[in-house]
Amino acid sequence: MTKKRKHQEDFQKVKLKVGKKKPRLENATDTNFKTKAIYLPEQLKEDGILPTNNRKLNIKDLLSQMHHYSAGVKQSALLGLKELLSQYPFIIDAHLSNILSEMAAVFTDKDSGVRVAAIRLLQFLAPKIRAEQIAPFFPLVSAHLSSAMTHINEGIQEDSLKVLDILLEEYPVLLTNRCSILLKNFVELISHQQLSKNLKSREKISWMLSVNPNRRVTSQQWRLNVLIRFKKFLQALVDGSSGSEDDEGIQEQKENSQFMRNSVCISWNEHASNQQHIQLYENGGSQPRINSAFRLRSLVSVTDSVEKGLSSAENLKGFIEIIIPLLIECWIEASPAQLAAPILGNLLEPESQQLMQQVLSIIYLLWKLTKQHDETHKMEAWLRMNYLVDFKHHFMRHFPYSLQETIKHKKRDPYKSTKYCMTSSNSVDHLLLNLTLCDIMVSLASASTLQMDSDWLGMIRKFVTETLQDGCRLNCKQLNRLLGVTWRLMQIQRNKVATETLIKAVYTLYQQRNLLFPVRMLLLKFFSRVYQKEELSTQRIRSRSKVLSRWLAGLPQQLALLGSRKPELSNQLIETIHSAASHSNKELLQSLQATASRIYDPLDGTLVLLPAESQQRLVQLVYFLPCLPTDLLSSLSRCCIMGRMSSDLAATLIGILHVRSSFAGWKCQVQDSSVNDVDYFSFLFSTLTGFSQEELTSLQSIKGKPHISQTQLSPVHLYLTDLDQFLHHWAVTEVVCHSLSTIPSRSQCFDILQNGICKYLVGLAVIPDSTAGSVLCAMSKLLDQACILSENLHKFLASCCYSLLYFLLTLDKEDAEHVRKRDMLWGSCISVLALVPRVFRLMLQSLQVSRACREELPVIGQLLRLLMQHGQLRSHMVTSELLVQQIVKDIMTLKSGEVQEQWLTDLHYCFNIYLATHPQGPGAISTEY
Repeated sequence: MTKKRKHQEDFQKVKLKVGKKKPRLENATDTNFKTKAIYLPEQLKEDGILPTNNRKLNIKDLLSQMHHYSAGVKQSALLGLKELLSQYPFIIDAHLSNILSEMAAVFTDKDSGVRVAAIRLLQFLAPKIRAEQIAPFFPLVSAHLSSAMTHINEGIQEDSLKVLDILLEEYPVLLTNRCSILLKNFVELISHQQLSKNLKSREKISWMLSVNPNRRVTSQQWRLNVLIRFKKFLQALVDGSSGSEDDEGIQEQKENSQFMRNSVCISWNEHASNQQHIQLYENGGSQPRINSAFRLRSLVSVTDSVEKGLSSAENLKGFIEIIIPLLIECWIEASPAQLAAPILGNLLEPESQQLMQQVLSIIYLLWKLTKQHDETHKMEAWLRMNYLVDFKHHFMRHFPYSLQETIKHKKRDPYKSTKYCMTSSNSVDHLLLNLTLCDIMVSLASASTLQMDSDWLGMIRKFVTETLQDGCRLNCKQLNRLLGVTWRLMQIQRNKVATETLIKAVYTLYQQRNLLFPVRMLLLKFFSRVYQKEELSTQRIRSRSKVLSRWLAGLPQQLALLGSRKPELSNQLIETIHSAASHSNKELLQSLQATASRIYDPLDGTLVLLPAESQQRLVQLVYFLPCLPTDLLSSLSRCCIMGRMSSDLAATLIGILHVRSSFAGWKCQVQDSSVNDVDYFSFLFSTLTGFSQEELTSLQSIKGKPHISQTQLSPVHLYLTDLDQFLHHWAVTEVVCHSLSTIPSRSQCFDILQNGICKYLVGLAVIPDSTAGSVLCAMSKLLDQACILSENLHKFLASCCYSLLYFLLTLDKEDAEHVRKRDMLWGSCISVLALVPRVFRLMLQSLQVSRACREELPVIGQLLRLLMQHGQLRSHMVTSELLVQQIVKDIMTLKSGEVQEQWLTDLHYCFNIYLATHPQGPGAISTEY
């Protein structure tokens, strides 16, 4: 077989037959398929149209443009973001993460216009974003800020300070949590590292100030800009670590070294298993202080950066060793010795003064941070050993410093020329510069180093004294720092001559008029602290300061003159007066006695003008008054009953006067002539009546409703007092009754009260309902078998009882104001009627039906029915059965021939049940009226 034939046999053609199905090829592809529909309703919906700005760009479009290579596009996107977010603020919460990440990324953009737009956007967003909202994204923002601060481009560094300003203003706590990185950035902004020449190895790295001629501002101005932000950052760090606002000056100094602020770290797991004891009050004694700053977890666990920051004494020392030499170099450049004209001495240019102020402020804040770690004064000794010599040489060399300002006139003036003058402007404060320096230096001195530091301490003492004597223009911040330095000087040199000189200088400023309220408050707190320090002195024989005694003697008069204009200042005065009075300060007690009539005046005295908290202290001062004359007791009585102080304070005042009286039951001899017995009883009676004699006289001319409740069967008409006045009077009455009941001779006390009632109340036609009720209440609590009532008092009490009972029975139930008086007045009337049968009989005798009008008959019938039902009056009703029977008979006679009303049926029924059958037994029947 040939090769050609073999080839044909391999590829033989299949012959197809008609009607047969074509066989399936082995390599055939199956092209059949099935489809199923997928229904997604949410995806089929059209997306809501996102808000757009004026260029029709939404938030996604604007954020995408932030990645464009063109600086103009990125700047336009930032401006568009600000426009969009200002119109639709709700977008901020939805896209906060993307907005912050894109905005922070351009902090280091090479184009200045983009950076300016980013800063403006951040300034717009920061007030609208809360700290807890931005906290998750703040590490990213802080990282971009740190990158900008350390960037090689000078413009980016300058703009980073503006970003830092915004973050310090809005998020100081979040920023200070990353203090270790930022502290290093601040140092690198003004200096660079240099290998020490004395060491061949690289173990010690020193820092020196850097000079960059490519900057748009001078090196000194650049350092000033950096130090201003660094000072703000340290201030935020101090505020956050101390847990309170910056308390400079006298508030910062501690009276004793053991009063330190320590942090208490609480582990709740250990506390729950009783493995950790929490001491709430660190310092006990007579004046415990709460100085603990509680933290739920230690600062180390918050973030890794804090561990490397200033949270420990060692880290703080390391940073101080770096920054202090740089600050001294900045000071040397700006000091007067470096000026072109050395003849000017200690006069400073404004820019130099600002730089020096920032240097001292930073050192001052670092000193405050050291005090938080200086439990054993090791840090203070370390600072003195390392920096006192440099500070004396550079800082105190030209002390004190003054500001030199050049005044240039545009037009020539024959009478004025360009000159140098010593003045101060809004941006610089040469006095604050000197005070900050004084504060830093005196913190390095102590009583043990007084001899070594006498030269520069004398300079500071002289400056402080002269500033205080001419301190009429001191503001609050300056005075606070000045008083802090003064207090420290008094602690360093504790001899009477030096201390008296400083106190006299402060008192010279205190005596000036028209001082601002914060300034006056600071001076007052300073003197109060000096006085407390003197009182707590352990010396047996204390040499009191004459200036301090003169200041104390003037406090009561200042309190009386101040009135209600400055409640905070008045409260501070009261606290100081109370402290001195409790220590029996003779000069103050004499002044307080002379001014008491003005302080406790019931119309415009300090007591009635101040809020309740201050009123309580003023009431307590009554206990310390050497003498309580008649006019003062009269004023105090009016204060109790006028309602301008609470009933509780009135009760406290009455209790204090009772303790001062001869009836307090003291076993030892009390001070002579403190409260006269006659004056004490006059005070109690005046307070019991609740109205002065002039007010009672003026009430006699009032007639008719709605202020008067009157009946034809009683000569006493009732003046209806307001509910608040009534409740206040009733509360005071109960206290007066308690004081009267504690007097040993009950009968004599009752006779005095009876004479007062007969002299001032009997014979009046109109009596306040609270007064009538108070008199009945006092009678019911003071009456006993030894008391003898006069006939006039019997009649007066009977008239008061019927007038009050008539008022209660005719009271409209809808009159909510007077309904609340019912229980108190009803109880006092029933008590007197049950205790004095004569009063009960006289009241029944006054019920002459023939004199009563027809409208009053149902009231009389209801009264008789209630009296018959009352268990305490059952025996009296039986005794007066004939009299009651005659009254009922007269009523039946007048109502004969008429349709018998329900009240008349009830009266007839009660009379037959309780009196006609003479029931036995004292069982009381509950009465509802």
